Amino acid sequence: MTATNRIIRVIKGRRPKVVVIGGGTGLPVILKSLREQNADATAIVTVADDGGSSGVIRDYINVVPPGDIRNVLVALSDLPQLTLDIFQYRFKSHDAFFSGHAIGNLIIAALSEMESGIFDAVQRLSEMMAVDGHIYPAANVALSLNAEFKDGTQLTGESEITAARKQIKRVWVSKTDQDDTAAPEAVQQVVDAILAADVVVLGPGSLFTSILPNLMIKNLGAAVKQTKAEVIYICNIMTQKGETEHFTDADHVRVLNDHLGQNFVDTVLVNTAQVPENYLDHQKYDEILWPVEHDFDGLRGLGCRVISDNFLKLKDHGVFHNGQKVASEIMNLAFQVNTAKRGE
Repeated sequence: MTATNRIIRVIKGRRPKVVVIGGGTGLPVILKSLREQNADATAIVTVADDGGSSGVIRDYINVVPPGDIRNVLVALSDLPQLTLDIFQYRFKSHDAFFSGHAIGNLIIAALSEMESGIFDAVQRLSEMMAVDGHIYPAANVALSLNAEFKDGTQLTGESEITAARKQIKRVWVSKTDQDDTAAPEAVQQVVDAILAADVVVLGPGSLFTSILPNLMIKNLGAAVKQTKAEVIYICNIMTQKGETEHFTDADHVRVLNDHLGQNFVDTVLVNTAQVPENYLDHQKYDEILWPVEHDFDGLRGLGCRVISDNFLKLKDHGVFHNGQKVASEIMNLAFQVNTAKRGE
């Protein structure tokens, strides 16, 4: 959809300010739909991924894992599709030296070295790629995800944590560079964006490995608690192996609240459409288990407004959120909240 035929919606002469915090494959889907509905979108992207091409690059040249950032850049870019396809191109396995690497990951890694940090690198690349919105890495350095399980054991690393298939008690982040013992911090632009937003959106994405790693950065989490914006959680449609097995939607929110020490989620978007039996390809999507069970009384007991609807999109034997429908609800909430603030 081009800029000339997007849905144009404004709040008092400006576009609604929507901050989306997370990582993984769901984040760019929502961001692209928000852009098409004229949101002033800011993506705050996790820097604690340790898998795939991103993890290999981080291990070799000690930069923030670029994969999630690459996908978000494409989602918000106004460049021609062919250019974006080149940026997303991943070398095949027979290209031994580049095997599995996406061109965009290599470009982000190179710019990170040129700009002495991932934050400035992404801002420069956003200009080059004609990004409509803002893309902020959650921190300017690579972070490691740590977890304590309910049996008292601990592990470091996203892939190791999920592979353990234990019940997670809590997670936290630390700088990957073990010589730097200072607590991780978000840059000021991240905090300012959260405080200035009309709505702050968490997800969709893996609860413990895509959403919480951002909130566990102390000043970022504090900003989410302090903001006057509506805080929206997009609940996952399916439970996830090694993270949210047997979780209800209310369990997801309880974990978020427990990690930040207060009930801070205002609204939860919940899919109520049924996933067709035997539709999901469990070999292709091997981390996905079964639909999240609903506990609407539990959600309301946590002080949440619940918006339930058919947010389901079935594609390639996978289960996803319908980006357009989710974005429409987010935009409606942005307008409701702004109207209420003005007392209209």
